[in-house]
Formats: sequence, C-alpha cells, structure tokens
Amino acid sequence: MKQLIQDLKSGKTYLEDVPVPTVRPSYVLIKNHVSLVSPGTEKMLVEFGRASYIEKARQQPEKVKQVINKIKSDGLRPTVDAVFRKLNEPIPLGYSAAGEVVAVGEGITSISIGDRLISNGHHAEYVCVPEHLTSHIPEDVTYEEAAFTVLGAIALQGIRLLQPELGNTVVVTGLGLIGLLACQLLQANGCHVIAFDIDQGRVDLAQSLGIDAHTAMNPVSMLQAKTNGIGADAILITASSSSDQIISQSAQMCRQRGKIVLLGVVGLDINRSDFYEKEISFQVSCSYGPGRYQTAYEEKGMDYPIGFVRWTEQRNFQAVLKIIAQEKLQVKALITNNEPFEHYQSVYDNLSQSIASILRYDINKPAEPTIQYKQASFTGSKGIIGIIGAGNFTNAVVCPMLSKANATIKYIVSADGLNAARLAKKHSISHASSSFETVIADQDVDALVITTRHNLHAQQVIAGLKHNKHVFVEKPLCLHQTELEDILKAYHDSDSSLTVGFNRRFAPLTQSLKAELSQAPMNIIMTVNAGDLPADHWTKDPDVGGGRLLGEVCHFVDLAVHITENYVERVLMSHAQSTDNIILNLEFKNKSTCAIHYFPTGHKSLAKERIEVHQLGQSMILNNFKSLTYHGINKSKQNKSQDKGHAEQFKLFKHMLESGGQAIIPIGEIIHTSQVLFSAIESAQQAKWISID
Repeated sequence: MKQLIQDLKSGKTYLEDVPVPTVRPSYVLIKNHVSLVSPGTEKMLVEFGRASYIEKARQQPEKVKQVINKIKSDGLRPTVDAVFRKLNEPIPLGYSAAGEVVAVGEGITSISIGDRLISNGHHAEYVCVPEHLTSHIPEDVTYEEAAFTVLGAIALQGIRLLQPELGNTVVVTGLGLIGLLACQLLQANGCHVIAFDIDQGRVDLAQSLGIDAHTAMNPVSMLQAKTNGIGADAILITASSSSDQIISQSAQMCRQRGKIVLLGVVGLDINRSDFYEKEISFQVSCSYGPGRYQTAYEEKGMDYPIGFVRWTEQRNFQAVLKIIAQEKLQVKALITNNEPFEHYQSVYDNLSQSIASILRYDINKPAEPTIQYKQASFTGSKGIIGIIGAGNFTNAVVCPMLSKANATIKYIVSADGLNAARLAKKHSISHASSSFETVIADQDVDALVITTRHNLHAQQVIAGLKHNKHVFVEKPLCLHQTELEDILKAYHDSDSSLTVGFNRRFAPLTQSLKAELSQAPMNIIMTVNAGDLPADHWTKDPDVGGGRLLGEVCHFVDLAVHITENYVERVLMSHAQSTDNIILNLEFKNKSTCAIHYFPTGHKSLAKERIEVHQLGQSMILNNFKSLTYHGINKSKQNKSQDKGHAEQFKLFKHMLESGGQAIIPIGEIIHTSQVLFSAIESAQQAKWISID
C-alpha cells in the first residue's frame, strides 16, 4: 500500500510503499476512502523537516538539553548516532480519515467488516487504529464530510473547556480550519461569535457562513464597542503565531472572570496584571478530549463510564458526526482541494492557501502484507534470518550488528508495516512484512530474531520453535511462569536452538574480567544507574513490558550467573512497589554472592553500569563497559570504546546457524535466569528469601 511520509532530515514529503498493517486486539483495519489534510499541523511538520539543523535546535531547546546530558553520560559518538537515527525516522502525516472496515481485532464487538468509520488514521490506503479512535458514520453523511470529524472534535474539546452558555459572547482568534469549525459549533450552541483573522480571504469565507468575522487592526477596541464595554465571556485561540500579542489581546478582550482556552500555538509570555486584575482563567486544550494519550483507553479499549466522563474523545467524534448530519456544521464549503492521493504534492505545495484539502484513495488496491524491495536468491543458503520487530533497538543495534556479522536477512516485520519498510530499505533487507505468519511459514528462513514488545515474546518464541526455527529473542524470554513452562516444552519438542539477547556476557571487558577469576567464591556488586522513564512508558506496564525487573534487571542476573559459573541457590528482593528502585541479593551454590542495585534516581552524568568483583583479596571494577581496573592484580587498567558485547553475540549466533554446534548460551542458564526473576517477585511479595530449585 501507499503511505504519505515526512522526512525530518531532508524535509521531503513522499509516498512510501509499505506492507498493510496487521490488525491486533482492540484495533480495526480500515481501507481509507478519503483523508483530510490539516494545513496548520501538517504545515508545521513540513516546515520543521525543511529547516536546517540549527533551526531545528532553536525550535526545540528542551531536546538540546537532553542531547547535552546524553553526551555527558554516553559520550559524543553514541549521542550523535542517536540524534541522526531519530532524524532519520519518517513521520506519517495525517490524522483525520474516513473509510471502510476490512478486519476487526480481538475483543471488539461493536464494529463489523464493511462498516463505515472515521478515524484518526494517517494518509494511507489502509490504517490500523484503536476502536476508541473511530466512530460510525451516519448514513446521510458522505465520506468527505465525515473526514472533518477529528478536526471538529479538536474544536469541540476546546469549546467544552470554555463551558459556554446560551447567549454568551465568545471570541475566536484565528480562522484556519479549526477556527472555522469552532465558530460554527459555538453558533450551534447559541453563542454570539465574534471572530478575528489577519487574512481577508478567511474572513470572507467566515462571513459567508454567517460568522461575525473581522480583520480589525485593533480587535480590543472593536470587541469593547460590540459588547458595550463588558468584554467577551470567553476567548478561544485557534491561531498559530510565535507572537505574545495574541494572548495579551485575548486577556484585554475578556470580561471579569472570563475564560481563555488555547487550541493553537502562540507565544505565552503572559502579562500578569491582565490576568490578575480580572481573575481570568487560562487553559490549554488537549487534542480530541478525555482518553487522549491514555494507553488503557486507546490501546486496551477500556472505556470511561459515561456517568463519570460524559465526553470522551470517541463521544466527541460522535457528537461532531451528529451535528454534521443535522447540517448545523457546514464543512463542504471549507474544502479547498479534492485530489487523488497520488496528487498529494500539489496539496502540500499550497498549504498556506488551503483551508481543507481532501485526498481520495483507490479503494480497489489489494492489501499486501509483504513487499519485496530487492531481488535476492536464498536457495542453498544457510542461516537465513527473519527479524520480528522493527523498533529503535532493532534499528540502532540489531540490524547494524547482524550486517557487521555478514548475516543473511530475508525479512523484517513490524505490525504497522511502516517501520519494517523503513529498515528494510535502510539495511538492504529484501522483504518487509507485517505478517509474522508469513515468516515462520517460509522454508528459506532458518532463524528468527525477535525484538518485539515483551508481552509478545513467549508466543512468538513458541511459534518459532514449533516451526523448527532457531530462535534468538531479546530479553526478557517471557513475563510469566506458565509461559516459561510452555517455552521449555516447545524447546524439548523442537530440533532448534533458543538464545536470549544477554549480550553483556560477550563484552570484551567481561571476558578479560573472567580470565582473572578462579572457581573460589566471590562477591559481586552491580550498580545500575538506569535513568527514569515516564510513568506511562510501555515497559512499566505489567501486561506489556512486565516492569523493569523482568525487562532490564534480567541482564545483570545472567551476567552474575556467567561470571560465577554457578546457579543461584536463593534470592531476596527489596522492591519499592511505587518506584523502579530494586535491590536484588543472590546467593549461589558455590557460596558466591551478588548484590544488584538498580535505581532510576541517579544523576545522568554518572556511569550507567558499574560492576565490582572481589575474590581472594583481589578486586576488579568494570565501569560502564568502557574500562576495567585491577586491584591486587599486576595488570594495567584497560580502556576501550564502550562495547556491551552485541557484535560478538551476533557473530557467534551467525556462526552457530551456519556451522551447527551448541547454542551460544546454555539453555539451562537461560531458563535459570527467568526462574530467578520469578522467584525474586515472590520474594518481594513474601518479604523473605526464596530458594530456587
């Protein structure tokens, strides 16, 4: 299928051939008939992409601070690489579309194949969107009219925050698309609307819709005259400008204890006296309404009870569609262009002159889950790999390291299709797909490299083993004890190997450290300055990421097992449930001990990982996999570029695939590490040491 992309690095807007997305639970797959180009938001993205690096930095000073902090902690080269990877990520354009349902995800009962829906989907021939970001289109509303719903919901949410009453005077500043929609919605609500814009053409259009619109040089004086000196009950700012004048004028136009709601983007250097003397309320509106950006609502399909949240984003969609059906919201008059999707460039070249542009799609295009980007023969080859997952880690580490190892990759898969397409082209992979089933059914493929979200690992590992594929899965192996048991059964029933991406055991400095150790008991202290993550980050979701113990601390449990060459006998975990602070104590069968201190509260300039090993009066300190210091050992300090073992890990994995032999990590150690983690959870729950078989 075709999808419209914005390249942030070059500023180019282009159509990309990508696999059709895979429908997943609580999502629906929609064949778009039309989508709406929003000149305001999309113009900002296009202009940002076309800006120079210096101009990009000026526009996002908070990102510059993040880059500086990363340089302090990780060094210049890794930081520069990370910045350019981010700039190389394509941005899908568009967020207001209408089309026909072609597939329905698990758990959805209110939508059927063939239903007509609006969505916040991108400009693409097919889109996969959550159920709560869709709404049914009434029979008497056309696809073109329905495509205005999402933009209308943005306007409606801002109006709801104003809480206007019948007869209120409301000023709308800015007569772009959202401003024009807001004016009509306010009038339908019985408000007296006065609108301002500097563009005479937009004012004329507003006036043709019955809106009291002006290009006044002094809007404050005009507003005071129109309200007999009282001022407006409320101001809705839908303009886009860097000037602070708009917010100042809005305060001056407002009556005592009036309200101002910001929908657009303006300068916010507020004059305190304007707001103080009148006790004006100011609020910024967030997108389509309650539920926006909430994982439980949008991705998991958990609705808010109507008695407690009357207007969610989906209910706002429904309200806009209803008022369009009642012909109280006139949208056809706002359409500047109505073009075939392939003519997108003529639309984006004239965004400044556009109010709303419709893109039409060829609805007869088939849904292709796999696209071949280059010709390649895999007949007779050994060790052919299919990568399952195309996120940041795959882009930054997995693909470059497999390429460095000269591995043969036939497929890369992502549920959305777009990320797979991007990485296939970037890393010269012949096929991009959104279908996991296609890859495991392909007889050419010998091995899977799984880098998806953690909750998918177990089922994908089991499926791979059942199809006799060698499986390499990024940590963690699984999230539940029952999954571990199912994996072990599938492994024993298969002729294939299983590897988990515990790369630190393969790091050069880890091997140097191990070379100095004997079989005697040792004491290990691991300090991990992990850095904080947002509260809603997916890795913290117990159902998706499993938390940082299973998702990240597993690395250090495996490393301790590797260093001691012993199994853990018992475990004690102290874990503050409301934070990511973890203290994990391990006692090994040979009487070695390991204390893992994992915390997110340290300063960013400190090393992320520090490992101390003490044995028989000698000590070694491994600092962030950059240096190894010896104490009581007649060796000089080793300094290297940071190397956490990824390159060696994939080199060995590729050699194992091509020449046979044992797995690069013993299966017993892989299973044992997972068992230690599950026992650690039990330890925290029971507040005692837990013995491990």
